[in-house]
Amino acid sequence: MFDALIIGGGAAGMSCALVLGSAVNKLYAQDKKIGIVMHQKASHLQSALFNNALGLAAGTTGQSVLEQGKQQLATQYPHVNQIENEKVLEIKWTPEGFEVLTNKSTYTSAIVIVAAGYTNVLSIKGLENYIAPHPRAAVEKERIWLKNEDHLITKGLYVAGTLAGWRSQFNIAAGSGAQVATDILTLWNDGKQSHVHDKL
Repeated sequence: MFDALIIGGGAAGMSCALVLGSAVNKLYAQDKKIGIVMHQKASHLQSALFNNALGLAAGTTGQSVLEQGKQQLATQYPHVNQIENEKVLEIKWTPEGFEVLTNKSTYTSAIVIVAAGYTNVLSIKGLENYIAPHPRAAVEKERIWLKNEDHLITKGLYVAGTLAGWRSQFNIAAGSGAQVATDILTLWNDGKQSHVHDKL
């Protein structure tokens, strides 16, 4: 049973995982079980080249960001369970939260964060009622979003990144994932506004 399970290992998903993982020393988060389904094939980072992203050297490839992000997460926050080589097929509501079915296994989680890409080929069962045309993408591209309010779709179910209705820009997607993580940390901290900073 996860306390939070992230679906998608792109900019939004990994950013969310890094912020949640970094709260491990906080009393309200130290015993939380966090997982991320690292399916990355649909991530637009696969073909990205960065010359205008703060913190990334010009010429950085999206593929290298994906690989380095996984390594960073594993090294800094090994308690975050990276689930490799699985694709989420369905999300089901349960009295305890959610059941997430993949092509290989089934997981349960109190909170689920959907951070998959915003293409119209999204095929996770259980999300159909929330899909609508993307409000910030060219109509001819047929992009979608999951209808939400401040990243919250319904109780316990969040969406992050482009699928939350944001534009396809690396820093925007990563920031969206971080925002969702701090919302969850605030929830775990009994509603007290929370975030995590490392300082020199």
